[in-house]
Amino acid sequence: MLLRYSGLDVCRRALFTFRHFSMKTTKKLRVCEALSGSSVGQNIQVCGWLGSVRSQKANLFLDVNDGSCLQSLQVVASPQLDHPSLTFGSAVEVRGTLQESQHPKQAVELRADHIGVVGECDPVDFPFKIKGRHKPEYTRQFPHLRSRTKAFSSLLRIRSEATSAIHSYFKEHGFLHVHTPVITSNDCEGAGELFQIQPSCPEEDDPNFFSVPTYLTVSGQLHLEVMSGSFSKVYTFGPTFRAENSQSRRHLAEFYMVEAEVAFTQSIQDLVKVMEDMFRWTTEHVLSCCAHDVEVFHKHVTPGHRDAVEAMLKERFLVMTYSEAIDILQRSSQTFIHPTEWGCDLQTEQEKYLVKHCGQRPLFVTDYPYRLKPFYARDNLDRPEHTAAAVDLLVPGVGELCGGSLREERLHLLTARLQEVGLEDTYSWYLDLRRFGSAPHGGFGMGFERYLQCILGVDNIKDVIPFPRFSHSCLL
Repeated sequence: MLLRYSGLDVCRRALFTFRHFSMKTTKKLRVCEALSGSSVGQNIQVCGWLGSVRSQKANLFLDVNDGSCLQSLQVVASPQLDHPSLTFGSAVEVRGTLQESQHPKQAVELRADHIGVVGECDPVDFPFKIKGRHKPEYTRQFPHLRSRTKAFSSLLRIRSEATSAIHSYFKEHGFLHVHTPVITSNDCEGAGELFQIQPSCPEEDDPNFFSVPTYLTVSGQLHLEVMSGSFSKVYTFGPTFRAENSQSRRHLAEFYMVEAEVAFTQSIQDLVKVMEDMFRWTTEHVLSCCAHDVEVFHKHVTPGHRDAVEAMLKERFLVMTYSEAIDILQRSSQTFIHPTEWGCDLQTEQEKYLVKHCGQRPLFVTDYPYRLKPFYARDNLDRPEHTAAAVDLLVPGVGELCGGSLREERLHLLTARLQEVGLEDTYSWYLDLRRFGSAPHGGFGMGFERYLQCILGVDNIKDVIPFPRFSHSCLL
């Protein structure tokens, strides 16, 4: 079809083309990109939220942050662009020329010729104030808004970078990433603290949607063991759930676990090496890539904690047996709330004492009493103590960070253990893994939130996760 244009149409199209070209010359940048200075002299557009507004006789100054980094971009504009809706917390769109700044504390600034308010914010009703340093106990009351605070936005950037570093570690070391299911019929930990799943409108003759009772997972370990029959190194990283009726600083109902499984190993030292290497790799990456955000915590939340983290990385982690740990506890002059007899599980107070006893160095404790560990832990077949090839990593300020074990690959021993606890039928599929091409293997899990507490010095676990879930809490 032939299109005919009048002279007016041609002018309109030319004007549209000019406007379209002009719009394309304005680069839309994130604040971190603008602060890099690579676009000095260019027309740019930045969108974000106002951290401060200062109106003077000659200039209007705004600090804009979009969450891409800790530092804000200073905007300088004519007072004529000031408006009552330009308030702390409001969302804005700013266009202008990026130029070098004369101020010694900033390399660049944005000389604005357009400021648009995208979303207004009433500073009176907004729960966070422009010059206030709000305590975690206060910000925790506003889970839908606390990401707007400097400390929590720093936490979220650190959490994102740590997640990336963990995936990078496993990829670089030949691990296959597996998405393990959230819905399961297994109680991997054997503690019975499970969230059971039922449909909102169950059928009368069968309330179970899957024909068997199902739960939110407490661990992806057993599914990783399935995959370790085909892949020599596997890992998963995802949410896990524990129906523990506690509101303490240490407990969450929903948290994230890093879990790995390594085939063709009969040495607990192989697991110890992976745990320590992953901790070092991730921590060094976070300290390097999130230096300013980490400083927020090491300077304002837990002053001096940077030295403690660097001390952890300076020397190799220590290793002792459970029996050696019990001996240290029994020789201690400190009075413990929980018993320290051989055969008792280590409690947080005792774990922290052991770390302190070792000079605040991370510590691996191996060879726990067999009866303390789940059915899948490998029997050391030692008498009279009778221990399992299990290991926990204890770290300063937290206590247990990682827990793992070699898995029982000997069919007759595993069958006997499952019969003893009445689970042989339930885990018949697990026995099949040993019947068909089983290889010696082991694995571990690390609580991601506890890891963040460890490197940042955060006391309450609810302050290192975006949306904490715990008993009797209000959910978004």
